[in-house]
Amino acid sequence: MADDLLTGTSDPAAYDASSIEVLEGLEPVRKRPGMYIGGTDERALHHLVAEVLDNSMDEAVAGHATRIEVSLNADYSVTITDNGRGIPVDPHPKFPDKSALEVILCTLHAGGKFSGKAYQTSGGLHGVGISVVNALSDHVRVEVARNRELFAQEFSRGIPQGPVEAVGATANRRGTSVTFHADEQIFGSHRFKPARLIKTVRSKAYLFSGVEIRWKTAIDDGETPAEAVFHFPGGLSDYLMETLGKTVTYTEKPFAGKVEFGPRFNVPGSVEWAIAWTPARDGFIQSYCNTVPTPEGGTHEAGFWAAILKGIRAYGELAGNKKAANITRDDLSTGACALVSCFISEPEFVGQTKDRLATTEAQRLVEQAVRDHFDNWLGQNTKEAGAILDFLVLRAEERLRRKQEKETQRKTATKKLRLPGKLVDCSQTARDGTELFIVEGDSAGGSAKMARNRKNQALLPLRGKILNVLGAASSKLGQNAEISDLCQALGVGMGTKFNLEDLRYDKIIIMTDADVDGAHIAALLMTFFFSQMRPMIDGGHLYLACPPLFRLTQGARRVYCLDELERDEMLEKGLGGKGKIDVSRFKGLGEMDAKDLKETTMDPGSRKLIRVSVDDDVPGETGDLVERLMGKKPELRFQYIQENARFVEELDV
Repeated sequence: MADDLLTGTSDPAAYDASSIEVLEGLEPVRKRPGMYIGGTDERALHHLVAEVLDNSMDEAVAGHATRIEVSLNADYSVTITDNGRGIPVDPHPKFPDKSALEVILCTLHAGGKFSGKAYQTSGGLHGVGISVVNALSDHVRVEVARNRELFAQEFSRGIPQGPVEAVGATANRRGTSVTFHADEQIFGSHRFKPARLIKTVRSKAYLFSGVEIRWKTAIDDGETPAEAVFHFPGGLSDYLMETLGKTVTYTEKPFAGKVEFGPRFNVPGSVEWAIAWTPARDGFIQSYCNTVPTPEGGTHEAGFWAAILKGIRAYGELAGNKKAANITRDDLSTGACALVSCFISEPEFVGQTKDRLATTEAQRLVEQAVRDHFDNWLGQNTKEAGAILDFLVLRAEERLRRKQEKETQRKTATKKLRLPGKLVDCSQTARDGTELFIVEGDSAGGSAKMARNRKNQALLPLRGKILNVLGAASSKLGQNAEISDLCQALGVGMGTKFNLEDLRYDKIIIMTDADVDGAHIAALLMTFFFSQMRPMIDGGHLYLACPPLFRLTQGARRVYCLDELERDEMLEKGLGGKGKIDVSRFKGLGEMDAKDLKETTMDPGSRKLIRVSVDDDVPGETGDLVERLMGKKPELRFQYIQENARFVEELDV
């Protein structure tokens, strides 16, 4: 079997309670769900399905399951069933009075994926996923068919409702079935959406050609089929061709392939990819690791692009096209539609929601595996390779021309524009790498002025709170001094007059105090940018600074904490120095000296930034929420507060 390198223990009998390792006890998931699934919004709700589905996919990738069934039930509960080995139900060696099933469902960091004995590659690796789903559901029922016998156990909000029970004999069934209903105390009025779920299910089937996934929904949304079966022997190549549809591309078929790491690198795992270039639409890349989507990319994406970039440059050199050396990764990704999926052992992700892969070795493995195949493909398809090369060279030339024009424009911008007098500009003439910090008040601006890097960091102090653009007449926008100063500093117009090419800075960073007033100013600014300069957000230019609330000092050692939770954790853990720990709370950025502000909030080497982005999974949803919270109708805000007040854990009044 081609997937032998991915399989773990081949003998199902060897996967028993001793395979389940427990790293630590239960944590209060219900108190802080955001730490585990990224929040309590609709995106976080649907992430619960991904956590359970990933476990079934791991069984399939390991060679123990061939079929998965996903059902959205009439009560908005979800049932996911596989025909794998089934979760062990015998007593756990470390907890003899509990079944392994109960330990897995009720204990964080308990699972069969730590040592690599039960799974060599898996999407779940922290032993957190299924227990988090259990903790955040008001009802969970797990059925396990092992050795021709059916077992079941039920839970509510992470608490077993009884021991695991032997239901009876089942001759023709094997595997695990998990049914869960998300807790309204956590997720409020959010409900699973069939269109969003079927998209996840379809992508999983593409990612592993050896599995068949059956979909069923009892919820009729008018567009999603009630039943469907997904099985794609062609894998990512099929996925990309279906996604592109009738879009004109430079190649009849995508450059696609799959490489097992074992024969060459002597490690388990593989990489599969598909890529095509088109002049007809914007490019995209969707990447996955062990079938888990990584929307923020990571090392596997970096390795893939490195292979493609080096390959196209080398081909250009062989073809005598000296301009190929100017091609960059940005040129590659413009017009490139790509899918990348890798399977590796013990992957390291950033966060429990696994948005970005951090495994360093993955970059080398993917780059070397793809590079050889790409070189051969270019040599065998010279006509198509030449068309792609010409397209990329043209892109590079356009980029260099725009850059030169932008540098020329920016050099004369301070002469031509009536820049606001309180703007403290940077000295760099090119936009790339420049940053504008929007700060509140002159006192914060004074500290920031001393803490900034004069070369590429500019400052614009705002006096008080800017106008709420959703609650004001359009005629007032142009007359408002703060908004006028902001537009002039950025070099752009508002609404239909906004042109992203005119933006004078690469990063716009909102830097306000870490209190209620600061949060309100940040919300007003984000509302302004969302309604008047949306392309700036979509282009990844808007950020929030993360100034600390506390400074802990013990002797010569100094540590900063973002909030009370981090402060309490550091006080309990200690700073490693001697003597009493002094705790200072920053009431505002103006109280921080330049050294503190630079080290914690402005220096790219040590600061934390939050990129402001818009979740477009449900078109119009973000706009509706902004209008509801920031618009002219106070009754909508009151309704939102009533619906969500029970989720508030701490009030800052």
